[in-house]
Order: sequence, then structure tokens, then C-alpha cells
Amino acid sequence: MTEGHTIDLGTHRVIDTREGYLAATKLLAAGTGPIGIDAERASGFTYSQRAYLIQIYRRDAGTFLFDPPPIGDFSELNDALADQVWILHAASQDLACLREVGIDPQRIFDTELGARLLGLPRVGLGTVVEELLSIHLKKEHSAANWSTRPLPEPWLVYAALDVELLPDLYDRMVMMFTEARKSGIAEQEFQAVLAKEAKPARAEPWRRLSGVHGLRGVRNLAVARELWIARDDYARDVDISPGRLIPDAAIIAAAKLNPSTRQALSNLREFTGRASRSQLDRWWAAIAFAQTTTELPQLKPSGDTLPPPRAWAERNPEADVRYRFARLALAEVGEALSIPLENLLTPDYLRRVAWSPPQPTDAASVALALAELGARQWQIDATAQVIAEAFVDDHQTEEPAPDSES
Repeated sequence: MTEGHTIDLGTHRVIDTREGYLAATKLLAAGTGPIGIDAERASGFTYSQRAYLIQIYRRDAGTFLFDPPPIGDFSELNDALADQVWILHAASQDLACLREVGIDPQRIFDTELGARLLGLPRVGLGTVVEELLSIHLKKEHSAANWSTRPLPEPWLVYAALDVELLPDLYDRMVMMFTEARKSGIAEQEFQAVLAKEAKPARAEPWRRLSGVHGLRGVRNLAVARELWIARDDYARDVDISPGRLIPDAAIIAAAKLNPSTRQALSNLREFTGRASRSQLDRWWAAIAFAQTTTELPQLKPSGDTLPPPRAWAERNPEADVRYRFARLALAEVGEALSIPLENLLTPDYLRRVAWSPPQPTDAASVALALAELGARQWQIDATAQVIAEAFVDDHQTEEPAPDSES
């Protein structure tokens, strides 16, 4: 709920038919100004990351709450509003599930990213709305299971408010960007969000198990791998978040024990989760396979991942010095621009040029290296010269303190 903002529940029924959706599309097309849009998923509850509710607001049209599964394709709505600005908060979180149903904005305004670029101390929607619009917005349903049907009325109020305030927020931020001379920066960043390609599937996704680094033997790693695969396959089949079937900690406990019998697995107290016993045969079959397979994983994953910066002093001391000097210099730039360091330049880009700097190490070569990594032009303009100077030996007369960043 908000202070000074009233919601009429009667105007917020969920549209769950093609006929209703097409009628709403016509109304939205007749509206004015940019479109506020948000999507609610059921992360942590379901396996899929699909949208279970899509909220859209446009001035002179109203608020519309859509139920994506029964509606299916939203390409008519996308086509009708293709040339408009779509306002999202944390767009990178929602674009994938929106594109899945045919909504693929060509122009966006990201209020979460915008808040970062404007140097606001906190960037959650509730805090940004309170800071810029003086409206208190409660966020008590942000972690709800949006696959629930029917959706409770208080959830619909919450969902509607997430988009009804976005045009006002957009107007305020556009003015602030103009005043701060950051409009060009914002446009480049928003376009970069749109253009960013989805990450390729990890070669060994099971290595993301929490606690997997504590496993020592390759056979133990094989047990963890096969349990993860069995859990993932079953979670996909029943559309339940994998961690709700058996948590990562249960997989790691079983992998450490590497039980010799099904009964030993059943007796393992740390092997918990709603499906830990009801699907015991499934889990035991995975373990039995892991104990006999000849396709064993490597102890350490392959790839071009750099070691964490805390290990650089030992593994590449020259890179460690370059990195720490550059971070200090960029921190000053970020402070001057009121832009967080991680938005001034993607941290991985700095790590990579520090680990293996271009030759010759000057502003032009650093700029080229950053561009090849994917840095935006404004980032290159703000950082390339600073990084190059930080890398030059005669600037390193006194080493900075070791970086605590991992």
C-alpha cells in the first residue's frame, strides 16, 4: 500500500483470455506516453522462470494484469507498442521471461539502473519511489509464489502499484539525468541491457552447488554431479524449484559420505528435503551410477575464469599491483561522477586488463581492450586513461593496501 495513493481493486482483475488480452491491447495502444511494465515469476517455487503475471500501465489507458500461461503469445501487444519506451525496474531480471511470450522492447528505461547511475544510495523500487516521489511503497509480496491461482487481492494491489508509479518515476529521472548531464550515459546503459546476449549454458552447471569446493575426491565429485543431474531432471518434470526437492546441503552431505548402500543414504540425517525419502530410489540410482562410472570429473573446472583477486598477490603479483592501483584510481572517478564503481566499469573487465594488460600499455590500447570486452563508450572515455596511468610503473611509488575484494 502507499500513503496518498488509492487503488481501486475493482479495476485490477486478472485478464486470462485471448479476447480480454486483445481488447486490452487496443486500449493500451490508444494510451499516451511510455509504458510501465513488470513481470512476476515464481522463483524459488517452480523450476521454470516463466512469467506468471505481467502488469502493464499506460496513462489514458489504465492498468492491466495479464495471466501469461492461458494467453500464450503477446506479439500483438508488442507490435502495437513497438515504438514506445518501456519502463522497467531491474530490466535484466524480466526481459527473458517477457521475450519468452513475445514482448521484446526496442527502447527501455530501467529505473533501477537509472538510480545507480544517479548515485542514489539505495536502488530497490520501494526506496527509489520514496526518495523521488515521496510515496511509501510496501513490498511485502515480492517473494510470493506467483504461480498460485487464484491470486489473492492484496497481491494484485501490490502488482498494480509496481507499474502505476513507473511513469511518474520516469519523468522525475529524465529531469535528473538532464540536470546531471548523464542522459547520454543512461541511453548507452539502457541499450546495453537490451543488447546483452543470454549467457551460454555452463559446461558443468553442477559445480554451482553450494559447498562443492569442500569435496576432495573425484568420486565424491561424481556423486555430487549425478545427484545434481537427477535432481534437475526431476525438478524440470514436476516444475518445482530443485532446492525444494533436496537442498544443496543434502547433496553435499551425501557426496561426502558416498554411501555404500541405499539404507546408508536413508540413514543420513543431513539428507533432507521434501523428496529426500519419497524419491530415495532415484537418488540412490544416481549415487550407484556415480560409484561405477569411468567418466569422472576433474578436481578443478576448466575454463578461462581468472583466480579471485585475493589470490593474485601470490599467483601474479604484478597484476595484483596493477589491479589495486587501478581500483583506487577508478574509485575516485566514480566518486566524482556519483556512479558506483561496478557501474563505472564492469569489474571483470578491469580484472582482465589488469591480469593481462595490452601492449603497449597506453590509453589507446586499454580503450581498445575495454571495447573488445564490451565496455560502453562512456565507460571507455571515463576510465581508459585512468587505467593506463595506474598501470605505469612510475605511478606505483607506494603500493596501496591489499584489496579485500574476493
